[in-house]
Amino acid sequence: MHLHIIGICGTFMGGIAALARVGGHRITGSDANVYPPMSTQLEAQGIALIDGYDPSQLDLKPDIVLVGNVMSRGNPLIERLLDSGLPFASGPQWLAENVLRGREVAAVAGTHGKTTTSCMLAWILEAAGREPGFLIGGIPANFGTSARAGAGRTFVIEADEYDTAFFDKRAKFVHYHPRHLLLMNLEFDHADIYPDLASIQRQFHHLVRTVPGAGRITWNAGDAALEATLAMGSWTPLVTFAREAAAEWRARLIAADGSAFEVLHGEAPAGIVRWPLIGMHNVENGLAAIACAAGMGVASAQAAAALGRFTGVRRRLELRGEVQGIRVYDDFAHHPTAVAMTIDGVRRQDAEARIVAVLEPRSNTMRAGIHREELATALAAADRVFLYQAAGLEWNLDGVARALGAKATVLGEMPRLVDALASELRSGDRVLIMSNGGFGGLHERLLAALQARPA
Repeated sequence: MHLHIIGICGTFMGGIAALARVGGHRITGSDANVYPPMSTQLEAQGIALIDGYDPSQLDLKPDIVLVGNVMSRGNPLIERLLDSGLPFASGPQWLAENVLRGREVAAVAGTHGKTTTSCMLAWILEAAGREPGFLIGGIPANFGTSARAGAGRTFVIEADEYDTAFFDKRAKFVHYHPRHLLLMNLEFDHADIYPDLASIQRQFHHLVRTVPGAGRITWNAGDAALEATLAMGSWTPLVTFAREAAAEWRARLIAADGSAFEVLHGEAPAGIVRWPLIGMHNVENGLAAIACAAGMGVASAQAAAALGRFTGVRRRLELRGEVQGIRVYDDFAHHPTAVAMTIDGVRRQDAEARIVAVLEPRSNTMRAGIHREELATALAAADRVFLYQAAGLEWNLDGVARALGAKATVLGEMPRLVDALASELRSGDRVLIMSNGGFGGLHERLLAALQARPA
């Protein structure tokens, strides 16, 4: 069957392309604003990309068109698709019907940490010999791909609450029908889709309704919004984890930066994790993955040992390079809570280093200015802050800079941003480049500029 995927370079739709190709389907696809790592992953799989959304691409006459949620009515390609009568479906619908049906699905949901935790859970299951399939909104270094079919019965999926498609406004995750559900946390996000936190909680409640009574829901007992959501009704056994609150599964720090911690089940030691990751958010992610895996039959000590060999996720505090003692990191943080956690993780690892935070407010919620009042607080622990006033940002970043004082600078041109960073950075600095997009290739430009300057 020939599948044509519109919006193929998003991590979700790109993962579906990979799964469909392995399943023997012919794949074509189109997208705009292509950037790594998904573009390079698709090219490595031999999937050619059509640049843009010209309606003529439907002359390929695919058997079915899969439509990513980036597309909307009024787009000429979508209008021609509807006029053509060609069969079409959303990515989540196709995935549920063609990949997930008959599998033991483990879904990881939440505002923060679901990509990393999904990768951890998949790796734990791999180490336990389960050979899981997975579809994750990031690329785990241990696997080198965001999606695979897997030889085993289990399938791990990052369960995103974003809407499904222009013709299906339910959250993506209601399509997945997981047997194991891991709920990480819940905050207001996706302001372009949801008007308030209560509307997101309603979608999470709909997800909870799909988990069978013979399944299991593992949730963060330290999150009040999740607790209120589950109070709407739950028909599945509940298991709690928390780093700081009372819970069945807890973590006790061995290293202050989170690079080592002990897992406690009740009051009993259940394993020790020593790994290359840092930050309290990763301790919580790892604890959650171990607790969920226990419900899938993996011993906690075995899971903890597996995480000792977990090497991280691309674009999650990923070291992109070091020049003249300056380390440049790439991080996907695009919500104030995630920004603060990233800075805290680096601070705990190296208390003496100067942390230079470079932020592009790029998500739909950030562009709308929903979190503008929280950004200064999130960035406060950094020693120096650069804010990128990109074209299309619906509000001015000067107010955030004023709240941060002299340590903050707003720049709206990429060459000026690169020059400012390259001229100011010094040996020992830790540069955190934070965006949920490609940030105009800032990472490579900055590393090249640092290489070019005198030692």
